[in-house]
Amino acid sequence: MEQLAMHALVRFGYGGGPQTPPPADAPAWLHAQITGPDPALAAGAFASLPTGQAALDVLREDAMLRRQALAAQAAGTAPAAKPAFKPRSHQLYLDDALAQIDFAATTDAPFRERLVWFWANHFSVSILQGNTAPLVGPFIREAIRPHVSGHFAEMVLAVERHPAMLLYLDNQQSIGPNSPAGQRSGKGLNENLGRECMELHTVGLEAGYSQADVTSMAKLLTGWSVATTAEGGGDELTGYKFRPNAHEPGPQIVMGQHFPEGEEGGIAALRFLATYHTAYHRIATGLATHFISDNPPPQAVAALTQSLARSGGHLPSAYATLIGLGLQAPKLAKVKTPFDYTISLLRAAPPPQPPRPGAVLYMLAQLGQPLWAAPLPNGWPDNAGAWADPDLMLGRVDAAYTYAGLLAGANPQAIAATALGGLQKPATGQAMAQAGSPREALAMLFTSPEFLRR
Repeated sequence: MEQLAMHALVRFGYGGGPQTPPPADAPAWLHAQITGPDPALAAGAFASLPTGQAALDVLREDAMLRRQALAAQAAGTAPAAKPAFKPRSHQLYLDDALAQIDFAATTDAPFRERLVWFWANHFSVSILQGNTAPLVGPFIREAIRPHVSGHFAEMVLAVERHPAMLLYLDNQQSIGPNSPAGQRSGKGLNENLGRECMELHTVGLEAGYSQADVTSMAKLLTGWSVATTAEGGGDELTGYKFRPNAHEPGPQIVMGQHFPEGEEGGIAALRFLATYHTAYHRIATGLATHFISDNPPPQAVAALTQSLARSGGHLPSAYATLIGLGLQAPKLAKVKTPFDYTISLLRAAPPPQPPRPGAVLYMLAQLGQPLWAAPLPNGWPDNAGAWADPDLMLGRVDAAYTYAGLLAGANPQAIAATALGGLQKPATGQAMAQAGSPREALAMLFTSPEFLRR
């Protein structure tokens, strides 16, 4: 039973630690985490953080201050001794990033938290594109967390209407050519959101859709935009706003289905895509790849697909199937991503003094996965080929030794017992016993094959 409990902690969570003892009933512990409200939102863990609407307002203020600073610089009135402009939006990003990392490192529902970060990567929004840096945190809090235990279609609708996704994929610039705004400005479609919501977020290329389908989907999503508080008319939480004057008039056909013009047409099309059979298969493949193995057994993917299809995309139904499959699958089959590895360190051995602000973000960048900065819309890869590179593994050696230096007075054997339990290999224990110092012993633990994998 102890082996099964540690297997559950490592495969479905971030490993063991002082705040996460091995559960007495591993299946029950996992099942208890897949329904109900998001623990962080229920506890008000992020109550002090700004909403998507507030982040949009800060972006507007930053843009205004930037223009003023440039004007002052051009006029020769800007102080020469200090920067003329310091954007607030970057601080919003830091505050949100550190708060969500801290919650991942301390939650007593780590499986639920893993699911949050899985979906945040599936619907990836990167700070490298557009003015998204202060919006990614609200995006996860407002579009991902509330829907992890709901239906996939509801998450899709929340994601595609959130300003973070709209700005990331430039949908605020997508104007129906025949709309009043298009006729007046001569501007036209931007197909980014229409393409990615089909290819990456829902049905995938395996659905066999055409370029005409992508164009029609993009037309259905014209007018899906954002608004600051000063402008008004947007969603009070997120800042989403539908602009009828920019929406392409007329019905559209997507994958043989007819959808009416207006905001309701885009909503209906997204529901259709989110409940299409290839969407269920893609979700099933993603979950199995993330939680079971890089090449999950076809029967596991089929079982997850069936759970989604039978339940109409009810995500906890798929998670319940996943629990049974994952507990029976071979142990330590996956290489942890840099993010999962970093959270595992924080949970296995919380340092006596919290790391300085930004230290964890720096570690993630050094390990090759800067937070919320995936280079492409398909998010970060989820396989050993991406993360087991020798140079990246050497980075983990450096990170492990640095982190071990924060744990003065710690007992390496006790940390190994809570972090890995019976999953620890005898060779690791022997190497730790022969280490020249507790710091070296901890570094050996943190770079052992069983700690690097899940």
